[in-house]
Amino acid sequence: MSALPASLFAEEVVKVEQPNAGSAGAVWKPLIEKAAAQTKGIVRPQWIGGDPGLSQVQLLAGAIDVGFFGPIGAVETDLRGNDVVIFAPGLINHGSWIVKGDSSFRTPEDLKNKRIATQPETSETYRQARLAASLNGLDLRRDFQVIFGPPTANLALFERGDVDAVITIEPISSRLIAKGAREIARVRDQWKKGTGDDRPLFLGGQGGRREWFDQNRSTARELAGLYIEANKQIKANPKLIADLHQVLGLRDDDRATIDLLVKRLPEIYSGEWSPAVANVANKVVDVAVTSGILKGKPARPICEIA
Repeated sequence: MSALPASLFAEEVVKVEQPNAGSAGAVWKPLIEKAAAQTKGIVRPQWIGGDPGLSQVQLLAGAIDVGFFGPIGAVETDLRGNDVVIFAPGLINHGSWIVKGDSSFRTPEDLKNKRIATQPETSETYRQARLAASLNGLDLRRDFQVIFGPPTANLALFERGDVDAVITIEPISSRLIAKGAREIARVRDQWKKGTGDDRPLFLGGQGGRREWFDQNRSTARELAGLYIEANKQIKANPKLIADLHQVLGLRDDDRATIDLLVKRLPEIYSGEWSPAVANVANKVVDVAVTSGILKGKPARPICEIA
């Protein structure tokens, strides 16, 4: 009997967007590299860094195969003529409304006509914050003075007192709370209240061009498994967050924030990847269309299981 071709066992390199240092997704690279080394799979992620604002451009140009997409942003990409699909897990929405600890604000309604800093309009964080707020009778464009910028710039505005609140994400939320700020609302709770859906609000996951996905379903399935394993590890052992605090942008001496992140962060990593999870992502799209945030949606679901 002749030997099987060696090429059948060759590693398959997949070019994957490297999450920004200091972001919640930064923990994936070390955890997935470890998981990939310990499994018998043949997929090996090649991490490609760069300007986060250009990652989708890189993906559509073929410079990377896989990048992070939120469902609303993915649909907007599709409506512009670039067919993409989310096929692997990522993060539960972790947007928070944060105010100073000594402020009089107790709810988002109290902040009407006040200055709020948040991420750019093209970010999924802002898109979903706007959607969830609209389900509770608030219009981020009309009811507030919104200032857009990257999380670090928004942090500076908040700490200087130039804005009354921030809608921000981890690990910045926990950093602010550890310094005495207050979390008055969470976007995922607003979504739950507005929709009655008990399943967590899906912020985003790993996606790619649909042509690539259709031609590489087994690769996509194996890559999804690596993200599932990484997220499950964090849920099973929250102290991994403390071990990986440097990739989250935290200094060794920032113990208050590290200890808080160990309590707050594990729940945002989605350890499940199933039709039920995909349905939440696709529901976000349906609600965004109904709310007028999206002008339409593609014929096929934006989120699929490989």
